[in-house]
Amino acid sequence: MDTNTLKATLAQLHSELASGAPLDPELQQLLKTLDQDIHSALARSELSKESADESQDDALTALNDSVQAIEARFSSEYPTLSTALRNVMDALGKMGI
Repeated sequence: MDTNTLKATLAQLHSELASGAPLDPELQQLLKTLDQDIHSALARSELSKESADESQDDALTALNDSVQAIEARFSSEYPTLSTALRNVMDALGKMGI
């Protein structure tokens, strides 16, 4: 999977978030941080495709943990958005992120 597909999946998530029920401030902040973390991971991935180091592995593990925690919260509080977040998780996984 390429970055364009991931960006399209993220755009779909943003669209569903904008058209859905209002989110509580804590969840909004978590999603904003997650979005920034995903973009940072993409940038790091592009810069260091050949050199995988331990700090990058740690960052990707933290990103994965964040996505899973937010997805779990989405599942219970916003079930219709849970699918869109799972699509983002799948796209990241297919890209090796």
